Amino acid sequence: MNGHISNGVSKETKIVVNSPNVSNDGNKLESRFLYRKNHFEHRDGQLHVTPKEHEYVFRTELKPKKTGLLLVGLGGNNGSTAVGSIYANQHNMNWRTKEGALKANYFGSVTQSATVHLGWDGEKQIHVPFKDIVPILSPSDLIISGWDINNANLYQAMVRAKVFEPELQEKLRTYMEGIVPLPSVYYPDFIAANQGDRANNVIPGKNKSAHLEHIRKDIREFKEKHDLECVIVLWTANTERYTDVRSGLNSTSAEVLNSIKNNEEEISPSNLFAVASILEGAHYINGSPQNTLVPGIIQLASEHGVFVGGDDFKSGQTKFKSALVDFLVSSGLKPESIVSYNHLGNNDGKNLSEARQFRSKEISKSSVVDDMVQSNPILYPDGKNPDHCIVIKYVPFVADSKRAMDEYICSIFMGGRQTFVVHNTCEDSLLASPLIYDLAILTELASRVSYSSTSSGTFEKFHPVLSLLSLLLKAPVVPAGTPVSNAFMRQFSALTKLVTTLRGISSDTDMQIEFFTQLPHKKF
Repeated sequence: MNGHISNGVSKETKIVVNSPNVSNDGNKLESRFLYRKNHFEHRDGQLHVTPKEHEYVFRTELKPKKTGLLLVGLGGNNGSTAVGSIYANQHNMNWRTKEGALKANYFGSVTQSATVHLGWDGEKQIHVPFKDIVPILSPSDLIISGWDINNANLYQAMVRAKVFEPELQEKLRTYMEGIVPLPSVYYPDFIAANQGDRANNVIPGKNKSAHLEHIRKDIREFKEKHDLECVIVLWTANTERYTDVRSGLNSTSAEVLNSIKNNEEEISPSNLFAVASILEGAHYINGSPQNTLVPGIIQLASEHGVFVGGDDFKSGQTKFKSALVDFLVSSGLKPESIVSYNHLGNNDGKNLSEARQFRSKEISKSSVVDDMVQSNPILYPDGKNPDHCIVIKYVPFVADSKRAMDEYICSIFMGGRQTFVVHNTCEDSLLASPLIYDLAILTELASRVSYSSTSSGTFEKFHPVLSLLSLLLKAPVVPAGTPVSNAFMRQFSALTKLVTTLRGISSDTDMQIEFFTQLPHKKF
């Protein structure tokens, strides 16, 4: 799946930044940035705030790398939808429905369909496409392959998924029928027993070291076949149960590698794929809720200079929750009870119908309000979270069209109550697939960015735990000691401010104080 490498600037918007703090030699872009940060001391019962400035230099390679994306779970609903959608966009496909004609697009992708506010030009607000700020890939540029425990070709998988309209399925048949997933790793203890009848495409044997080498060989051959500069492995397969995290098993990189060598039961399939990716210099992203990124795997990624990210796509109900609860708490309203009910009929729902796999999902979905509660000690003086209940039921008839129903009860002014009841019908894979693209595209961008924060001018890469992906994930994995942010607009702002900073564009424009002050004409 190889298209033209995007230059990052659309026909409509070519951005030129006129600033002494920006340089562009045609190969790399450098921008100097003053990061204004408050430093704090708690002393004598007072909060002492000291604003300080920290100077960074960001260097971004302008040309996106030729990038391959390997999906674990290629034959699932998300995998077949993500691949089919790229072909539909590459070939400008359209199709008929009873509501009318539709055409391919990348709606739902932040990198492809969102805009960023840059300011006011005197006549109108200036919003530019995210994709035009710095050069990034298009999903149509990605070369995709991957693994699956089921051997159905992607046309069969697409029909089975019931995501696309029949006319679109037939238009895609020529492109999808020849794609058959590579054999994958199948350890029955980690996923639901009801998945056993799908497992007809598995790497033979039970030796985990042999399985690791098999996956590594698949990655090497994929990279060599397509002459790739960047490879990203992304897990979009079944939710696994949580694995144990303990000393001697996976708390260091050496322990993880030794546990694989010793065929330890608690090494999961996703652990193996993560380790194989890292050892082959490929970045790894966990799109499901299980705890793949144990401390030893994060340490291994650091040692090999690759990125890891996770956990669990934030696509429908939880994304809405992360925006709504942020709005409520920021408005001074106190959510007291949040009850979230889901039913869905795709294979994800079938797998989650068993308790251990559901527990992984419950953990990732329930933590989404934590930072919002912690942000407001006026509403939550004891730090106690709202009552938060999550239910997921498997109803085959609704297929990929997930029903999500939420009730939010808030304490309001003078002992009052406000209740929101929300019904959300989510086309599950049509919401998740754009996140797959964004996770890959932002990871590739991060691989081209280096920064210097010292007078020596030494440049280094971002931390191996790629927390800038948090906007797209339910339970973001962040570097040790880093606070987790789940509030949607805070995450969106952090990401867009980083990208505008790389381009050398001011990120303070949302204040727009010129509307209620006289704008100074000279720099202080």
